Amino acid sequence: MSIVVEHEKRRKEILEKALDVFMDEGFEDATFQKIADRCAITRTTLYIYFRNKKEIFNYSIKLLLMKLEDSIQQIRADDSLGAVDKITRILSGILQQLEENRRLLSVILDYLLYLSKSDSNPETRVRRRTLRLRHILASMVIEGVKSGELLPVNIKFADDFLYSFIEAAIFRLAVLKHETVEELKEAAALAVARLAAG
Repeated sequence: MSIVVEHEKRRKEILEKALDVFMDEGFEDATFQKIADRCAITRTTLYIYFRNKKEIFNYSIKLLLMKLEDSIQQIRADDSLGAVDKITRILSGILQQLEENRRLLSVILDYLLYLSKSDSNPETRVRRRTLRLRHILASMVIEGVKSGELLPVNIKFADDFLYSFIEAAIFRLAVLKHETVEELKEAAALAVARLAAG
């Protein structure tokens, strides 16, 4: 049991140091050797934990998305909240997670630029990674409309509108280097309140 715990602890340490390499070098120039050097381990040891730099990168994204989804599902399960409160809290929580993980956002943008240079379509990868999140937002709007808590709206437009706050946060944090997204949290709350019926 302790071996598994130590293995996971070491993986997280490697991920943290690998992010520093990705931040310093960019995705394209970060190498497995540079990551191993930053971790003060050999490449052979690094292979025990990860197969390549892409796996390290993907695991970082997976951890962020799992953490987001856990917090979203807790809010969704809270029957004491109405649709407006649930959607507002979900958006606020997502924006907070993005703010806390702004370093990873910069690496993701670097990776997407790398993909676009290699004639790969980054939009496909982004859609695949965000599909569950978009589905959750859409289902929350549908539930709110069905319960009468939200105005009848075009679900796709409402989903795109709500998701645009997430995209704006990513742009502000990763490109414009803002320290906080508090204004976006307030704007999102106001936007969701405007969807409320009555």
